Amino acid sequence: MKKKISLFIFGILATLFFYSCNPKSLPLYSAKNNALSLKRFIPEQNDYHLVWEDNFDGTKLDTTKWSLRCLGPRRIGYNDASMVKIANGKLMLSYDIKGDSILAGMIGTQHKFENSYGYYECRAKLQQGIGPWSAFWIQSPLIFNGSDPGKYGTEIDIFEYFKELGENTLTHCLHWAYGANMKSSEQMVSHLKGLSDGYHIFGLEWTKDKYSFFIDGLKYHEQTIGISHINEYIILSMEIPDKLQALKNACAPDTFFVDYVRVYTKESK
Repeated sequence: MKKKISLFIFGILATLFFYSCNPKSLPLYSAKNNALSLKRFIPEQNDYHLVWEDNFDGTKLDTTKWSLRCLGPRRIGYNDASMVKIANGKLMLSYDIKGDSILAGMIGTQHKFENSYGYYECRAKLQQGIGPWSAFWIQSPLIFNGSDPGKYGTEIDIFEYFKELGENTLTHCLHWAYGANMKSSEQMVSHLKGLSDGYHIFGLEWTKDKYSFFIDGLKYHEQTIGISHINEYIILSMEIPDKLQALKNACAPDTFFVDYVRVYTKESK
């Protein structure tokens, strides 16, 4: 049974529910494309071979590849199975308000597909509103076990889309050594005009020496710290903030659409 929310908060939720997405009310970021290079990265032209993919065909989540993740309380809401749907060849991870509950969806490949070095990408359409955010990330099953990222892994945030930073702005980050002494890279920020419109391809190249972050085949950032040398799993999520105030300009419902996820490695597995 989900914990009941007070009448005061319920009133706020009702207000949030009837707020509609209005692009004109969203901040515009005028920064130019800050890609490091205009040469597009094509995995097959860099000796990579496709080893895993999901194109989200059919009408149900492929449970040989994914599991519903972290069902139950998360921050001020709940991860709920009803917020994960497959239709028209797309995965839909949603944020919504149902009754007195704030809901979102998350899936992961833990215990079903775990890998280390390679090129990871998804083609996706980002959420429309401010508050909840869409994310594509890689997580270590051992991240709580120690401080050495090489041995215990790193959370690799391929992207997070906090639209309050600007509709053309995306962030990337690394975290390791979970616990009191958690370490993080600096937050990497990417700017691309039209990011909030339509589908884009978000990628990560993970090697023994560095991480490289891509949008639509263009490299935006490199990091040589926090390098994990162990197998990790993929997560796709619609995230709920930890404060109700952060949802004051949110849209309900709102959806993160994913067309496909692909993983390439140098060697066939």
